[in-house]
Amino acid sequence: MTDEPRAEQEHRTTDVVVVGGGVAGLVSALECAKIGLKVTLLERRVVVGGCVGRLELDGLTLDSGAESFATRGGAVAELIADLGLSDAVESPNPAGAWLVWPAGGQRGPGAKLDAAPLPRTGMLGIPANPLGDDVRRIIGWNGSSRAYLDRLKPILRIGRAHSLGRLVRDRMGEAVLDRLVTPISAGVYSTNPDDLDLDVVAPGLNEAMTRTGSLSGGVGQLLEERKAGAAVQGLAGGMHTLVDALVAQLGRFDVDVVTGAEVTDLVRTDEGWRVTATVAGEPAAGPAGPAGAAQAGTELVVDSRFALLASPAASSRHLLVDALEGWAEVTAWPAAASIEIVTLVLDAPALDDAPRGTGVLVAADAPGVTAKAMTHSTAKWPWLAARTGGRHVVRLSYGRAGEPNPLDGLADADVRSLALADASALFGVALDADAILALGRASWRDALSQATIGQRDRVRALEDALAAEPGIEVTGSWVAGTGLASVVPHAIAAAARIRHLAVGPAANA
Repeated sequence: MTDEPRAEQEHRTTDVVVVGGGVAGLVSALECAKIGLKVTLLERRVVVGGCVGRLELDGLTLDSGAESFATRGGAVAELIADLGLSDAVESPNPAGAWLVWPAGGQRGPGAKLDAAPLPRTGMLGIPANPLGDDVRRIIGWNGSSRAYLDRLKPILRIGRAHSLGRLVRDRMGEAVLDRLVTPISAGVYSTNPDDLDLDVVAPGLNEAMTRTGSLSGGVGQLLEERKAGAAVQGLAGGMHTLVDALVAQLGRFDVDVVTGAEVTDLVRTDEGWRVTATVAGEPAAGPAGPAGAAQAGTELVVDSRFALLASPAASSRHLLVDALEGWAEVTAWPAAASIEIVTLVLDAPALDDAPRGTGVLVAADAPGVTAKAMTHSTAKWPWLAARTGGRHVVRLSYGRAGEPNPLDGLADADVRSLALADASALFGVALDADAILALGRASWRDALSQATIGQRDRVRALEDALAAEPGIEVTGSWVAGTGLASVVPHAIAAAARIRHLAVGPAANA
């Protein structure tokens, strides 16, 4: 019996080591490098970008993950401007999405679906006008009448609401919750509305309810206060071009980027932090050029003054348990959702008129449909429609929190059949198997929403532990919140704290 050969070690030193090459990691690495800090970024996958990725299908370069950004706060727009991409910003087709649900309460084989546009005057599916025609079309007179009781119930009975689902159920009833709110909660947060923190997903709604005296009145007031313009925007060419621009900037600032690097250990040293990673697969010259490459099979050891974790929830927590003395909250965190997006390129002239607007949200009890949502990307984005030569791009999303992903273990042929059946049902158009010109899959098995009840308290406990260990920061969607509008400013703030330590009086003492 012989011992297995030990992997060769490579040592590097740097000012800041960033673990994780999603948008949070790229942005924070760039912010640190801008002031002259030497930065090394380690990414587990062979490409950077995380949830903002690309697919090559049928000669088209498409987004595999995020395809838009929320305009709130302005941080993403400012980043886009700094990267020289402002001219590429584009608003989506205002036609809006549809909803499908069981027709007449039918269940089982042969049950039919009903479909209608989502009500325009709503927030997270909560209607500002419960008696509106577009609301009644979906939940019926009985559901709308029950929802209107919200206007008659004393607001003082609410107190401060915490659970989105419980609030809607109490004020407006099950029909609004099941038909309008739950599909949006599943589509946006992959989470049951009962588990969503109202102050996170709808900031200001508690206060607006108190001022107006009802839930629908509070929703209406917040909608009126919103600034004019699209709530979301995208980039002509795809959101993945944002990653390309970030990568190019990292190269200009000589950031070392090592892909295929699985970080296994993070420990405090006298000088700062030591990160150990195993470099697997083919060596990849990172976005910063050959300087970022590492030999496959190497154990890479990086000594740094500062550490910034921008990896997914489970990976970051695993490293933090040993790195932060006394922090053992890892067992208290909820299970992550398993999400997969299936992208289809279709030759389907029947879809030319966008029969279901820019996409479809799905009621959880909709019979015969496995997907939770569908985006008709070529109907939603004018830039994409102009490049496809009449082909259609459709994205179907699978996976809800607390449930196994229905695509787990399925071969591509089975996914192809399932996606075709779902697309046909959601469009209300029979699509032939020959209509599929190409299919792509992208999955995230560690999606943890910051919007769940209790998550803010868990994050605060983590922040307190980090404050006792200067020189280490954590960022990413699991602590910042869902979407680029949450991730980008959080990453910038995390990098700013490291920059302050690096150039402050203590650094020069």
